[in-house]
Formats: sequence, structure tokens, C-alpha cells
Amino acid sequence: MKSSFNDIVNSKEVVLVDFFGKWCRPCQVLMPILKDVKEELDEVVKIVKIDIDKNQALVDKYQVRSVPTMILFKDGAPKWRQSGVLQKKDIVHVIETHGKEIV
Repeated sequence: MKSSFNDIVNSKEVVLVDFFGKWCRPCQVLMPILKDVKEELDEVVKIVKIDIDKNQALVDKYQVRSVPTMILFKDGAPKWRQSGVLQKKDIVHVIETHGKEIV
């Protein structure tokens, strides 16, 4: 059974949500970076990808205006957000910094 978005972001885990478009070049650049982040921080963060073309309600709810947009959640609340491509070290730093603060 597939978990709902609310179940995932309301869990006790730190969740990084990547709002993306399949047609978006920067989103394609970000994909392998997030894969590397997941490999490094597997026990620390859950990464969820949301296709904006298939999830308009979430796009509206979180006011995603450009892609890629990443939002870091803990206990259902957004703790950090950034649009655009970041390097792996920067994403890891954000997760570790906010992870200590919110875990």
C-alpha cells in the first residue's frame, strides 16, 4: 500500500520533498545529486519526489512557483525551502543543520 503525502511528512522522519517537472532541465540535474544525498544520509532523511504536473493540489498548497523546489519537513511542518539546484554538500549541510534542530 502506498503511503499518502500527509502520512509521509507527518512521520517522525526528516523528509525532503523535491517538487519537479519531467520537462525541467534543472530538475534533471538535481536528480543524481539527490540520489547521492540519499546514499550519504540514508538513515537521516527520507526523500520524496513530487511531479508538479500530477499533483496540482500539493503545488497550490505549498505555493510552488518554480521547479525544482525542495522543502524540508519535520512533524508535518516545513522547516526550510529552496528553489533551484543546490550542490550535494549544501543539501547535506541543510539536512544536518535542520536535522539537529528538529530531530
